[in-house]
Amino acid sequence: MTSLGPDFLGPNAFERVGTKQDVFRVTPATPNDDSQQLRRRNAGQDGNQILLDGDGFEKEDDGGYFGHVKEGTQTLDERLQSGKDAKTRMGRTSPLMGTLKLDDLRDQLETGIEKKFAPLHIPPHRRLQTAAVALWAFFLPISIMLLLLLLSLPQCWYILIPYFFWIAFDRAPLHGGRPQEWARSGSIWTYFAQYYPCSLVKEADLPPDRPYLFGYHPHGIIGMGAFATFATEGTSFSEYFPGLKPHLLTLESNFKIPFYRELLLIHGCGSVSKKSCANVLSQGPGSAIAIVIGGAAESLSAHPGTADLTLKKRFGFVKMAIREGADLVPVFSFGENDIYAQLANAKGSMVYKLQKRFQKAFGFTLPLFYGRGLFNC
Repeated sequence: MTSLGPDFLGPNAFERVGTKQDVFRVTPATPNDDSQQLRRRNAGQDGNQILLDGDGFEKEDDGGYFGHVKEGTQTLDERLQSGKDAKTRMGRTSPLMGTLKLDDLRDQLETGIEKKFAPLHIPPHRRLQTAAVALWAFFLPISIMLLLLLLSLPQCWYILIPYFFWIAFDRAPLHGGRPQEWARSGSIWTYFAQYYPCSLVKEADLPPDRPYLFGYHPHGIIGMGAFATFATEGTSFSEYFPGLKPHLLTLESNFKIPFYRELLLIHGCGSVSKKSCANVLSQGPGSAIAIVIGGAAESLSAHPGTADLTLKKRFGFVKMAIREGADLVPVFSFGENDIYAQLANAKGSMVYKLQKRFQKAFGFTLPLFYGRGLFNC
């Protein structure tokens, strides 16, 4: 993969996202750990000593864990292998377990995982930053739970039924939403951007006398950098590019979710359909749309330390820009893929195949990801 710098790309805008320290840290096991006791039991009860080096790991010797096994004893490797063989003979091997290596499973048993919790004396502004990110992350499940609660109350149906009709006939997602300056400029989004932190690096001036199409990479798991930059003023977009009216475009299915859709609309978000793109770009000079080119397919490649982009055969946004007379602006988010870790899903694996089938059926995919907790450092 070739890394393209600012000088190579020409006029463009770069957006970078910093990352926090990993939540979990794998540390060497100590001689007093339960894992060491487990290894002693598996090494046999013949009185042989288990030697440890300076880092807390065993040295290879005839009486140790990696040495020869006395008659009547079994190592952990053999036990795991025999269990796997038994499941295979019974025809009940799990597809997910089949992808795990015995060495990886043994390492999980032999090492301890240290969870570092945040201290109580965290500065108030840091707590506000965490609260802002948590509020945004939980707004979707809160919207769904609120909908289920209202549906369980018959007296609320008189409000919900007209609202459902409104959702069905509302054309706002096809015209860039209903952006409200008070919503985009809320102080919550400043804390949201400071949490990572997320900052905007301007590489060239963009005069507001023409429309623009921002092509954003990479998608990441959720696209936090895209929302902070194009849907809010958390990174001071209007100060860097005065006169531009950005609209972040996302899947149309997001605008079918009651309550959640209203949050997206007041921040200027719209559908990523061709009709929606044409409608926004034709609104006159200064109109701008931001599209995450890789989409759901690119989210499956979002692993820390990587930047695998999905661009092959994706020329629709180029044709749209030519047809509407819009300038193309490449945007790269440094650190977007480092926000979350994702379960290993190499192409061809069972996990990857299931995710692609889900994407084909529903139009979006479900990356199996994890990150730091609310109360972790």
